[in-house]
Amino acid sequence: MARRIVDISVALTAGIRSDPPHMLPTIEYVDHHQTAALMAQQMGVPVSALPEGEYAAVERVTLSTHNGTHLDAPYHYFSRMNERTVPGGEPSWRIDEVPLEWCFNPGVKLDFRHLPDGHVVTAAEVEAELARIGHRLSPMEIVLVNTRAGSRYGEEDFLDSGCGMGREATLYLVERGIRVVGTDGWSWDAPFSHTARRVKETGDASLIWEGHRVGRDIAYCHMEKLSNLEALPATGFTVACFPVKVHRGSAGWCRAVAILDQ
Repeated sequence: MARRIVDISVALTAGIRSDPPHMLPTIEYVDHHQTAALMAQQMGVPVSALPEGEYAAVERVTLSTHNGTHLDAPYHYFSRMNERTVPGGEPSWRIDEVPLEWCFNPGVKLDFRHLPDGHVVTAAEVEAELARIGHRLSPMEIVLVNTRAGSRYGEEDFLDSGCGMGREATLYLVERGIRVVGTDGWSWDAPFSHTARRVKETGDASLIWEGHRVGRDIAYCHMEKLSNLEALPATGFTVACFPVKVHRGSAGWCRAVAILDQ
């Protein structure tokens, strides 16, 4: 059976609106001619001895584990996890402790592109979308959330675009055995600009990072800054999203892909 692989990761790119200003990555591109002199010196030969005076292309990158498409570990959300099942909770897993079995499973796509920017998705809306696509969740499936933010990646309004997953929607998923989820937005939660407005209006600080904080109750991971989700069907694909093994990291970059049998 033929397979089609759909790249659902963004390219790590400098100079675009991918993160808040204080978090933006930088990439220095060093080409074959720029590295040739040092190699020639180390080997005791003239640069002309190298093929066409070239050596190696290299990039020097400054970034955080939350730049680009990445998988967040429970440690990112809070220092403890699984408080619902373990009295007092237990130390949250870092990214190098997340079970790899979580990262390769059948996928389900929820299409929330029609929801307005800043909207906080409810459990009822998740249930309604599952009914629309005719799917009943199974434990360990990887649930991807397609929002309007995916179409705005790199644009000035990206950080403020798309809906977010609230506490009750996230609980709805993890209570059914879902352990990895993902979004094409900057954050699993609603954009911070919208959350800040709601907190100011209500005085309710529990609205801050309400989806993320579910990891205190039940451990789970989520991917952020996915892309190309509109190219996927609602079901019938497998997601692979193995994170880079960052020692004691709160997240790891991943080349997330969807695999479709055709």
